Amino acid sequence: MLSGVRILDLSWVLGGPFAGQLLAQLGADVIKVESLDGDYARKVPPVSPEMESPFFLSVNRGKRCVALDLKSPAGKAAFDDLVREADAVIHGFAPSVPARLGVDFATLRHINPRIVVAQLIGLHDQGEYADAPAFDLMLQAMAGVMSITGEEDGKPVRVGYQIADLAGGLYLALAVTAALLKARTQGKGEQIQVSLFDAQIALLTWQAQGWLCGGPVPKATGARHAMIAPSDTYRASDGKWIALAPTGEVFWRKLCEVLDAPEMADDPRFDTGAQRIANVDALTQALGERIATRPSAEWLALFNASRVPAAVVQSVDEALQHPLVNARGMVEDVTRPSDGASVRMLGNPFKFADRPTLDYPPAYGADTESVLREIAGYDDQRLDALRNARAIPTSHTGDAA
Repeated sequence: MLSGVRILDLSWVLGGPFAGQLLAQLGADVIKVESLDGDYARKVPPVSPEMESPFFLSVNRGKRCVALDLKSPAGKAAFDDLVREADAVIHGFAPSVPARLGVDFATLRHINPRIVVAQLIGLHDQGEYADAPAFDLMLQAMAGVMSITGEEDGKPVRVGYQIADLAGGLYLALAVTAALLKARTQGKGEQIQVSLFDAQIALLTWQAQGWLCGGPVPKATGARHAMIAPSDTYRASDGKWIALAPTGEVFWRKLCEVLDAPEMADDPRFDTGAQRIANVDALTQALGERIATRPSAEWLALFNASRVPAAVVQSVDEALQHPLVNARGMVEDVTRPSDGASVRMLGNPFKFADRPTLDYPPAYGADTESVLREIAGYDDQRLDALRNARAIPTSHTGDAA
């Protein structure tokens, strides 16, 4: 775990903050450093007087928040003071910005030789792509993800959540963790760059490798697996969809038994994995007709009893109320500091015996003064100087002086 590690998170919106939250879930002390305008994610609707943006809340748990104007000499000096006592800095600025702000590795390593600086970019750091916008939908389109998502010959469809941003955050958090180990063991910092585009290309894995080895161009096949059959969704008599994935001969024969169709197992069209793929349309029709004869709950009980890999396709609200979510602690009640209300939030996927408990996401600038006092040793006079220079918010942000 990352207990004792201090990370300055300058990122905003989704991918970078998600990386910061992952590092907090691993035990790091993550300090969110926002501009005096604040993270745009705080304003993503729906927003109400009682509740901050759910978008912001989803990726900022367990952090403290400092508001600094990095473009002012006083604000940059305060940031540098935090860097001296930090282990890593993460940010998501466009490639040309870090050096201009003085938050690039070349600058920060002179302040702290052990510092890890991790940068999340959209596409590339050179040429025509360096300053090009890179939003999640664009990245899914450019990286081929949309071409393999959705129904065959249908309109290109994006993955249902921001897979480009979130995958980039995952890669960034993993890279930071590895670099922190190097810094601890070798006493040297590290420069990391993760491109959201690279992350999407990397996730193509076997589909990309198949084409690189001379295979066909992958295409969208709906829920159907391109290389394994049966592996698809089928509608039950109650209108709900059942996902079936009986991979391998043992599971295939169990499925046929549960369907009361033992003859299907030895049908020459379906008796091997290769034949099932070759005759997948006929297989889909035959299984679809069988599944349509009973409601989903009845089928699921039968499949579970015989250990046939199957699941009902659930909506998000149904998934969040699944017994496993409670058993795994994946929804937690978190106290909101502003009014003491209990707010349900997603839990920590990392299961350690001594896993950290993450607090409610921080209010804007709420820890500016306390962090500068604790980490950089600032006193009232220096804090007043920062306020007078408008390098931090001019009003108190709620932390103890």
